Amino acid sequence: MNKILNNTSPMFGQDVLIASSTAQRGLSEQAISPVQALDWYKQGWLTGAIHHPSPNFNARPDDVAIDLLVIHSISLPPDQFSSEDVIAFFQNRLDCSKDPFYAHLQGVTVSAHFFIQREGTIVQFVSTLDRAWHAGISAFKGRENCNDVSIGIELEGCDTMPFTEAQYHTLATLMHFLMQAYPGITRDRVVSHAEIALPPGRKTDPGPYFDWNHLWNVYEKR
Repeated sequence: MNKILNNTSPMFGQDVLIASSTAQRGLSEQAISPVQALDWYKQGWLTGAIHHPSPNFNARPDDVAIDLLVIHSISLPPDQFSSEDVIAFFQNRLDCSKDPFYAHLQGVTVSAHFFIQREGTIVQFVSTLDRAWHAGISAFKGRENCNDVSIGIELEGCDTMPFTEAQYHTLATLMHFLMQAYPGITRDRVVSHAEIALPPGRKTDPGPYFDWNHLWNVYEKR
């Protein structure tokens, strides 16, 4: 198991903030006990999220620090929001006969750690201790294989329409918790999939309708 925090972390010995889903605002913060928080660090599963474990993961390399957060977007079929198809895709059970677009997804095995639906509900597929398969061929600041050191968050969305307010609030709260749990994830290490994908231009997500300024405003005001 990778070492996440040590006993000098300010997250130990005090109540910490976790997120629980609501339809109105996405994730809202509430205090839990340090014992529950410690369980989060050992298991890598977020209390308050819906858990749909994916088989598409492997162990991170030994002694790596988790220090990158990658924001994605996904819609299946394109420009339509069927959360169940995204969940099925990440669990290798998508019925590829349902839509012509799905033909090229046959046999594709990918995942993300988290998926934020349009109404702000959060689904977790892979423990943060493990390496989800979300970034593909990638590099950030000269370091390749971003999956090794990153946490991937998929937003239900596309390149042709705005994201929802509930998604921004959910994402901001989740980011706050993850950035406390993994101090190496600083503001300049919260990036888009488009920024790290190789070759450049291979990916566009989360796309032109994702408002980074609004995200950080919500984050600061949470």
